[in-house]
Amino acid sequence: AAAAIGSFFAGTIGTLFVAVSAPTLASFALSFGPAEYFSLVMLGLITAMVLTSGSLLKSFGMATLGLLLGMVGTDVNSGAARFTFGTPNLLDGLDFVVIATGMFGIGDVLANMESEHTRSSIIAKVRRLLPTREDWKRMTAPILRGTGLGVVLGVLPGAGLILASFASYALEKKVSRHASELGTGAIEGVAGPEAANNAAAQTSFIPMLTLGLPATATMALMIGALMIQGIQPGPEMLVQQPELFWGLVVSMWVGNLMLILLNLPMIGVWVRMISLPYHFLFPMVC
Repeated sequence: AAAAIGSFFAGTIGTLFVAVSAPTLASFALSFGPAEYFSLVMLGLITAMVLTSGSLLKSFGMATLGLLLGMVGTDVNSGAARFTFGTPNLLDGLDFVVIATGMFGIGDVLANMESEHTRSSIIAKVRRLLPTREDWKRMTAPILRGTGLGVVLGVLPGAGLILASFASYALEKKVSRHASELGTGAIEGVAGPEAANNAAAQTSFIPMLTLGLPATATMALMIGALMIQGIQPGPEMLVQQPELFWGLVVSMWVGNLMLILLNLPMIGVWVRMISLPYHFLFPMVC
């Protein structure tokens, strides 16, 4: 309940921020040239490398590999084929949807099938979902702090969502009166990061809609879907197709409302799904 309520509040604030700031940023983005776009892309790459846990050298190597994979296809300026090795199917570049599905969908399914016999689940009856008065006192401030962090950090191209969640948790560890309880199921450690994550998810639409730059892998998939429909995200989108932009903004809030309806009344249904044998569940996932 803390996660759902925090996400709904933060998503609402994030949606309002998109509605208010996106038109202004779009008009500002019209003055962007190659140097400004290059700087923004580099900011996103550097942010992603610095915030990645582990070796900085490995992060740099993965970012470089991503740049090389992104160069596959036809150069938009000269029309020359790059890294296609004579294969016509690569002239349009690597299909991001296919890559994402293979890495995050089918790969996860296969990994779970390997450990199916070791999987175990204990289903406890869900009761007393609504927060108590004490819960409200403890979760209100973390939700507000997480929302503020998420709104600001979600605009960063590259790692806004991940950064927002971890920054919110780190902030609660420093300022919460119950900081010693974080890591043991404390409500502050749930409400704050969930609010930050959802606020960042909403404001990550800003670089996509105003600059045509995807802030996350999900945004990249959405850009692909829009371009298939003949829609080019960017500063001209708000001028040429305002009904699409405002329809998208309204759908964000409707989606947050559905989040509450699906998470709280139907939580028992979703919890019971983990008890399904995986050989029945994975064909539906695929």
